[in-house]
Amino acid sequence: MRLLILGSTGPIGILLVREALAAFEGSAIILYVRSPEKIPEDLKTNPRCVVIEGQLDDMAALSKAMEGVDIVLSALGPSQFTHPPGTPLAHAYRRIINVMKENKIDRLIALGTASIEDKLDQFNFVYYSMVKSVSISMRNAYKEIRAIGAVIQASELEHWTIVRVPVLSNDAKREVRVGYIGGPEIKNNITLARVGWAAFVVEEMKNSQWDKKMPLLVSA
Repeated sequence: MRLLILGSTGPIGILLVREALAAFEGSAIILYVRSPEKIPEDLKTNPRCVVIEGQLDDMAALSKAMEGVDIVLSALGPSQFTHPPGTPLAHAYRRIINVMKENKIDRLIALGTASIEDKLDQFNFVYYSMVKSVSISMRNAYKEIRAIGAVIQASELEHWTIVRVPVLSNDAKREVRVGYIGGPEIKNNITLARVGWAAFVVEEMKNSQWDKKMPLLVSA
């Protein structure tokens, strides 16, 4: 198998690369990055990691990165307080999805947040307050993540999953609870270890239990 991972130089992306390497022996992992110097040494020197430098608006480089790829995994997300206006990542996702279709790649698993609404969510005051606070204090990031959710859902990809997160932590807890806002699995838990997200994405690649769905994860 050949995987393309976007956002692989961020904290959650690095964990995702390591989880994928451990879970899929013999697979090639393509790291499409803007700044190769940010890749940790253990990944740079791993013969199964192929680093391709490029921007998200470089269609030729994106197409090269997607040659022979089976699944695209994305840990891309907006910065909290300094994200620019105009939803640039959502525009980038449109380009990414177009290149996926050109290369006959029909599966995308992407990072989302609780700010993306799902029809199966129920009212929960804790989550309502958290998302409301984000929409005010991190307005550009809030608009961006919602726009990303809309682009992926409207993409007409055959297989996609948006794995939503609440507040991320660096805990070592790999076990997660999976459900929807207001559901019994989530309750008022608003934290998730980054490694839990990465481990869940790898399991979802294997099992495809959440196809065309937007589950929310919290640490167990």
